[in-house]
Amino acid sequence: MAGGKVVTAVDALVRPIIESLDIDLIETEYVKEGPNWYLRLYIDKRGGVSLEDCQAVNDAVTDIIDEADPISGAYVFEVSSPGLDRPLKTDKDFERYQGELVEVKLYAQRDGCDLFEGYLEGKDCDIIRIKSEKGEIIEFTKSETACVKRAVRF
Repeated sequence: MAGGKVVTAVDALVRPIIESLDIDLIETEYVKEGPNWYLRLYIDKRGGVSLEDCQAVNDAVTDIIDEADPISGAYVFEVSSPGLDRPLKTDKDFERYQGELVEVKLYAQRDGCDLFEGYLEGKDCDIIRIKSEKGEIIEFTKSETACVKRAVRF
């Protein structure tokens, strides 16, 4: 089965199971790296993903994937978090991180700046709203926005 078909088949098999655990399947990936093929499930949930969450998903889906056998040949199976600074893409991403600090990168400068930081107020249709640290609400259209991701401060 070709890579795209593997992703589609595995995604359809595991998504309902993962969602029943109150965890979101963010992405299914089937890629060749060096001599090995990797099947990766990227998961997320409000509050973040723990090692126990990854193990729970692994335990819940491994047998189902093996029984369906959508992949011919050997592969390495991984369940992982997509990382703290991954771009927010779906409506569910914007809901999950509402109220959290985000960075909005624009394609073109606005008022001499192409990077804005603030607390995510939400996303309605194609409008993304953040609240600056000064309390100002700033709106961005989806078409002017290159990337929205969680701001990571240490």
